Order: sequence, then structure tokens, then C-alpha cells
Amino acid sequence: MKRDKLDSLIKWKNSRIRKPLIMRGARQVGKTWLLKEFGKSYYDKLVYVNFENTPSLKELFSTDLNIERIISVLEIHSGIKITPNDTLIVLDEIQEAPSGLTSLKYFCENAPDLHIAAAGSLLGLSASNKSSFPVGKVDFLDLHPMSFFEFISALGKRKLSEAIKTESWASVDIFHDELINHLRTYYYVGGMPEVVQNYINNKNWEEVRLIQQRILNSYEADFSKHAPIEIVPRIRMVWQSIPLQLAKENKKFVYGAIRSGARAKDFELAIQWLVDAGVLLKVNRITKPELPINAFLDTDAFKLYLHDVGLLSAMVKLDIKSLIQGNELFSQFKGALTEQYVCEQLQNIEDSEIAYWTNSRSTSEVDFILQTNSEVIPIEVKAEKNIKAKSFKLFCEKYQPQNAIKTSLLKYKKQSWMTNIPLYAIGV
Repeated sequence: MKRDKLDSLIKWKNSRIRKPLIMRGARQVGKTWLLKEFGKSYYDKLVYVNFENTPSLKELFSTDLNIERIISVLEIHSGIKITPNDTLIVLDEIQEAPSGLTSLKYFCENAPDLHIAAAGSLLGLSASNKSSFPVGKVDFLDLHPMSFFEFISALGKRKLSEAIKTESWASVDIFHDELINHLRTYYYVGGMPEVVQNYINNKNWEEVRLIQQRILNSYEADFSKHAPIEIVPRIRMVWQSIPLQLAKENKKFVYGAIRSGARAKDFELAIQWLVDAGVLLKVNRITKPELPINAFLDTDAFKLYLHDVGLLSAMVKLDIKSLIQGNELFSQFKGALTEQYVCEQLQNIEDSEIAYWTNSRSTSEVDFILQTNSEVIPIEVKAEKNIKAKSFKLFCEKYQPQNAIKTSLLKYKKQSWMTNIPLYAIGV
């Protein structure tokens, strides 16, 4: 399965100002597979070490951070001569090796010709340890679950995916109904690579759910293994409240939905841990739709989504019958699956920021505000074909955005004040 981030890895390889790379992402989004595939396809040699599975090497960086010694050990372990420019060194689960992250600073300073990439499921948490993190000495690449475009490409529809990305609407419209059907499937299967591969190979819905449940169980096990013990119960409470939070008409995160009397200070650390681990997406409210949107964040108001729509559908035990009930699937669960899906697709847009907007009384709301290319774009999400949105039109009349997007089950249509983009094309 081709991942779009492969193109970013190729750019990194060819960059004149390349630094050691850290690939971040939640567990099981495909970091290991992608780095190995990259190494095999674009380098003469690949040296791969998984510190979780190789206890003998966990202390590799503990003695000292002498790069010559470290390289010598890696060569002995792998049986491969490491040479500049034609060898990719992959240090997987690097957070399991004490001082592993710190070593990247010395690779950057003392061996800039070596191509080294590190990966780990909880690197966002390690980054909070300022004493050991190589600030300014590394490049970052974030990997998410497979987007809808990657999903249909994996189904053998790469040309169709490319037609959407190039906005060839006359051609895309012909396949509109087929794409809606693929979108229904994506809501159920999601973008976790193992789940997608199993679906492609077997088309077995029960196996899809079993694998998704296994992933959800592994995440809960990670809470106990990696999080500070004092906040583990609160992490679980936040995690388990997500379906309830998204089932509300107003999807703003409410602490009282976790437990009666809950306050922000009780759960802030738990929420941040889940966001840093990559398993939750946090979208803050903004008070003004102006550049830069980060200057207008209301940090007390936010929405939380899972990082994968398939895992959310597994979490709420969405029945397989939903797939054959036509377009009702898109409005089920108060449209939460559709809003979840749109959030995921938007986060894949390079160099962008995502927020949402409400007025001061919260009587009017725009589902997402996207900042990209020095532009602020309001996005209204409609789970069905009924696309009336009074608040959205009033927002556009007041703020006069250069571009406004409504995404729904309708085909592409450009109007004077906004553009309707089909749900399957959001994020192009």
C-alpha cells in the first residue's frame, strides 16, 4: 500500500539541510512499515533496530554518545557496513532506549552525512522532557491513519484518487455514487493499515472489527504501561467518554460528561497525554476567524475526536447493517462519524491549522476553520444532502471569507459565496 508520506521522505532524503528524522504517530499507524519500505526502495542498505524487541541494545546510548562507537555496535549487530548517503539507519521504538533521543543531537552535529530516522509511538510525550530532547537538531514527520484517498488507492482506484486530487470534477462526477459507497466502507473500516489490508484481502467484516478491537485494547494497555500512574484512571475516563461527547448535538467537550462535578484541572493532564500520544485530535475554538488563528484560540473550549473513524465506529459498535442502509449511515450518531471523518482528512493537509468558531453566546457555529496558505477558510459539514445552514451563511456575510466550503453528499458545485465539495473530496 502506497502512503502519501513516502513523497515527504524522499524530499527529506534529498534535502541539503537534512537532519535526523523523527517520525511521530500513534501506535499501529504504519510507521515501521513505511520507514522499512522507504529504506528498501531508496537506499542501497537498510540498518533496522527495534529497541523494544532487542533488549541487548537498549543501553546502546547509556555509556556515552560517541557516534563512532554507536555506529560500530550497529554494524556488528546488523552485519552491514554503514556508509554515508547510501545507508538508512532506522531506530524504531527509540523511546525504549535511555538517551536514544538525545543521541540524535550528536548524529546531527558529528555525522551529518548519515541518514538516520527514528520512530516511536509516544515520542510526543518524550518531547516534553526538555532535558533530553534534541531541540532544533531534528526534522519531524507526522504519520496518521490512511486518508480516504490512500484508502481508495489501496482498493485499486489510484486513478480515481488522482482525479479527485487534481479536481477533475467532470470525470469525478461520473463515479459519484461509487465514491459514496467507498466512503460508507471507509467509515466502517477506517484507515489503520492492518485493518485496511485485512479488508482488502478477505472482505470479512467480523475480522475487521476484531482487529480494530485489538488495537483499542492495545491502546488501553498503553495507558497503564506508559502514563504516570496517578493519571491513568482519568486517562481511561476521558478515553471512554469520547463517544458520549460526540453524540451530543453540541460537540464541545464537557467535563461534566465524564463524571458529575468534574472540572478542567482534574482532567487537563489526562487529555494532553492522549493528544500527545496521537490517539486523540484536539480542535480548539477561536473567537475571531482572522490570521493567525492561533492568536485567537479559546483554550477553555475545544472538541476531541479519535484519530481514526473506523476505531470510533468500533468503539460505538456500529452495526454492519448500517452499510446497507443507504445514506442514513452519514447522519447516524448525530453526524459524529462524518464530523470525525472530516477532521481526519483536514489534519492531513500540509502546513495547516484547524479550529472551530462560535459566537460569544454559542448560538452560531462553524464546524471547522482551516488556516492554510495565509488564508482562513470556514468549513460547514453536512452529513446528508439537506445542506441548509443559516449560521454558516450569516458567518460568511459578516466576515466575507475569500473562500468558504460546505462539504456534503452532493456533487461539486461552485456558487457565488461558497463551494460545495463532496465529502469524499474534502482535504484535497
